[in-house]
Amino acid sequence: MILESIAVIGFAILLDLVFGDPRNRYHPTAWIGNLIGIITTRMKNQNNSLEKLGGIFIVLIPVSISCIILTGLQSSIDLINFELLYIILSVVAFAILFKLTIAIRGMQTHALDILDAVQKDDLTLARKNLSMIVKRNTKDLDKKHILSGTLESLSENIVDGITGPMFYFALFGLPGAFVYRIVNTIDSMVGYKTEMFNNLGWFGANCDNILNYIPSRLTGLTMVLGSMMLGHDWRNCYTIFKRDGKKTDSPNAGYPMAALAGALGTKLEKIEHYSLGTDIQEITSQKVKEAITLMKVTSLLFFGIVSIPIILFISLLESILIA
Repeated sequence: MILESIAVIGFAILLDLVFGDPRNRYHPTAWIGNLIGIITTRMKNQNNSLEKLGGIFIVLIPVSISCIILTGLQSSIDLINFELLYIILSVVAFAILFKLTIAIRGMQTHALDILDAVQKDDLTLARKNLSMIVKRNTKDLDKKHILSGTLESLSENIVDGITGPMFYFALFGLPGAFVYRIVNTIDSMVGYKTEMFNNLGWFGANCDNILNYIPSRLTGLTMVLGSMMLGHDWRNCYTIFKRDGKKTDSPNAGYPMAALAGALGTKLEKIEHYSLGTDIQEITSQKVKEAITLMKVTSLLFFGIVSIPIILFISLLESILIA
């Protein structure tokens, strides 16, 4: 199981880098999003207590469905008696499914689309493209804040769309990765602190905070190592990671963002919310390209120095308990 689990993550990363994401209508995340939307509509209630209870079911229902399906798939594959066929089929099937929880190439594509519009001085298109990957209102953002938003989204989504799924796959296998992504999707859809979603989104938002606590900090530290390898200012990366990681409203999102700001020597700013890093260097198109490279390096490093050791430790622990 050790080599199979490692192979699943490695093959999934390769699939993602080569093929990227399927179109939205074919992507399970889109299906999960549709299911969450339907459940959310059904759970709306004039009674605050009942609506808060509904917020729990918004998480439990899709999580339960995904776990049942994945358990059924595992049970079906376990019926195969021919060992080589079992290994090949399980690695391929689980790698394809796990790939659906990560989006290295997808984030690169979104960032480059924004960058292309900025370089063509089409800020209207750049704002529109940025609005696809951030929650904030982008209609009045200038070039500097468009590029800042792009860097912030890249760094935050290293956790949400890459290292977080890797972390929970290493701990709990495919169900762990899918539960993480489902909770993350719920938080992005209904986890806003608004009157509409205050009751419905509280449980999903808190689950997301808990699940991201360790991965966000490990990712920030991994970015420090990635910065060192790429020749960025890794000392400043670590300093800003420690200093500014707590400055965002989210208890977790600030850590990878602060690490990126420190590595690139730039200031990432969401107007009236936070300012991370310092204006040592201006945010330019080149900085976005450097951030994309750092995202890829961080992803590979996280696989090597976090996910693989966790898999090895879990396997060792299981062997000791069985013995």
